[in-house]
Amino acid sequence: MKKIEFSKEEKAEMVSRIRAYFDRELDPIGALPAEFLLDFFAEEIGPYFYNRGLRDAQAALSTRMEHLAEDIHLLEREQKF
Repeated sequence: MKKIEFSKEEKAEMVSRIRAYFDRELDPIGALPAEFLLDFFAEEIGPYFYNRGLRDAQAALSTRMEHLAEDIHLLEREQKF
């Protein structure tokens, strides 16, 4: 599987949110430990969320395809022999 990567801006925003969470709920955490924690979650936990997103997308697409097949069936015309 391809490594999950984020832009510098995305990573900075996520590190900021991790630090805010620690400030609010736990003990304050520095930027570097927050970045290490983010990297850990991206590598170890991220694939679970990514795979769930793919399964959800596949289910949504399957539902759409079923509806599309029904719509196409409704467009069929009666054939005269």
